[in-house]
Amino acid sequence: FCSKFCRWYWQKEKREPYVKFMEANYPPGFSYEDFGPLFTAEFFDSNQWADILSASGAKYVVLTSKHHEGFTLWGSKYSWNWNAVDVGPKRDLVAELAASVRNRTDLRFGLYHSLFEWFNPLFLEDATNVFKTRIFPTSKSLPELYEIVTRYQPEIIWSDGDGNAPDTYWNSTGFLAWLYNDSPVRDTVVTNDRWGVGSICTHGGFYTCSDRYNPGHLLLHKWENCMTIDKRSWGYRRNAQLDDYLTAEDLVKQLVETVSCGGNLLMNIGPTHDGRIAVVFEERLRQMGAWLKVNGEAIYGTKPWRAQNDTVTPEVWYTFSPKEDKVNAIFLSWPVSGTLELGEPQAKLGDTQVKLMGYKELLKWVALGEKGMVITLPQLTPKQLPCQWGWTLQLTAVS
Repeated sequence: FCSKFCRWYWQKEKREPYVKFMEANYPPGFSYEDFGPLFTAEFFDSNQWADILSASGAKYVVLTSKHHEGFTLWGSKYSWNWNAVDVGPKRDLVAELAASVRNRTDLRFGLYHSLFEWFNPLFLEDATNVFKTRIFPTSKSLPELYEIVTRYQPEIIWSDGDGNAPDTYWNSTGFLAWLYNDSPVRDTVVTNDRWGVGSICTHGGFYTCSDRYNPGHLLLHKWENCMTIDKRSWGYRRNAQLDDYLTAEDLVKQLVETVSCGGNLLMNIGPTHDGRIAVVFEERLRQMGAWLKVNGEAIYGTKPWRAQNDTVTPEVWYTFSPKEDKVNAIFLSWPVSGTLELGEPQAKLGDTQVKLMGYKELLKWVALGEKGMVITLPQLTPKQLPCQWGWTLQLTAVS
């Protein structure tokens, strides 16, 4: 019940359901800090996590090293007695996962880090001074960033939580100058756009713009759709219902729409207090991996095509594979008629070939004047389909 934003809802906004839940289920005077020892992570197995993440077909993973409540998943010397080595698990969870991801997978390892902390008295003092003082970033936030980069060498830094303070307060440009010029990851690191008020969707290696950002049209700058499998939460909720989780079909749709418009998909899962990836999240990750095993060529290493989605048939999204010089038409519902009409591609008789990914034989097609084509799909039983939730046509020699 009390997941990632619990502390804010319970102690700051004092939302009635949260206050009542805490009063009914915890002893009087129970503080948020008392959750620390209850975060045990006794079932945390970094190798198992790495294997599940790899099976998802992902190319990078971003671990939340510290969220807005300030608890670090590594033994930070700047977060004394409020970290996973001093309290709770008594383990460096960042180090364990970094080692497993690097030893067992090809994934790039990244770290999320919140600049501000909701209730840190140093931050609150700076905020009271309208950020004219910089006690918090110089003594806590920036030293932590230098610490995680030097210690764990993440290839993605996913910054968040500007606390309504400008980048000059955080000295974001100073940190990023070090990161890209002198840090141990200067040649490989990628960063997002959340480095102070006004920087989001304006500055950064890739834009995030907002949570669950999906513009539905092409963006010229690289961007990322950071979204959650649990529609209502970024953390694990014990009281979640099955309807609260996106289905595999929903997730494939999100992935295809995002990639066709030039974005990456960052799919959030919330682990449990005892260190497990819940079975429903594992299933979704493995389902995505199964889909990508068949359709990965239409996703990995692709670029946006001249059209993002089809003008005639809805739920058809395009990507372009520059190495193979192929257009990928990903369709999300299998037509009852057995034929698929595409309004965008210009096909050439004798040159254009159409292939269904995961199916061996070439497909028959006819051109519709100067633009557009009708493709005859193979007659397959549900078990014969190469995959579920969406299918890819590879088109060669189309313009």
